[in-house]
Amino acid sequence: MHFKNRTEAGQLLASRLRKYANRSDVIVLGLPRGGVPVAYEIAKSLHVALDVCLVRKLGVPAHKELAMGAIGQGNTITLNPEIIKSWDVSQPAFDQVLATEKQELQRRYHLYRGRDLPLNVEDKIVILVDDGVATGSTLFAAIEVMRSHQPKAIVVAVPLAPPSTCQQLEDQVTQVICLVQPKLLKAISFWYEDFSQTSDQQVQEILSKYQQELLTLSYLN
Repeated sequence: MHFKNRTEAGQLLASRLRKYANRSDVIVLGLPRGGVPVAYEIAKSLHVALDVCLVRKLGVPAHKELAMGAIGQGNTITLNPEIIKSWDVSQPAFDQVLATEKQELQRRYHLYRGRDLPLNVEDKIVILVDDGVATGSTLFAAIEVMRSHQPKAIVVAVPLAPPSTCQQLEDQVTQVICLVQPKLLKAISFWYEDFSQTSDQQVQEILSKYQQELLTLSYLN
């Protein structure tokens, strides 16, 4: 299976998530930037809340794909002491990575939310969405950050991910919805006809558009 674009991927995922439709205790969280258009289609189809999951992986300086921790909304920090120790990451090196990622997290927070506060996920069913998963390091970081906010359940919904990554995810969350599990991933872009980069402006527009759609729906009801 190949996807026409992120819109189609989101619509297909939504069809597998119907049991969460029209529920006030469900929040769909898209991982910026590419996960947000996918999350939008899911939230729109299910008529549930939509937000972004702002999380930054703290990558080992010598191997940035390897997460030694993560930082998320509310300055929530999770650490992997074993990785820090095994890679002999010094305190100054760690502090530098943390400062850099904090700065980027704040930039995105103000850019996407302005003065708005993030949605409260405590005792809610959180559906984490991305446009595809390779190593899964950012998604696993998001799961760790979400756990610290005590949701009722965490569901992961992605168009594609390797079987091994799906297995790891299933060990950590309530449910995993993955449409395609290629043994040879190649690149996420390979599975899309259109995998154009999602910009910060597009993320802003999607969030603003959905808020207006929710207001219109509430008015009509």
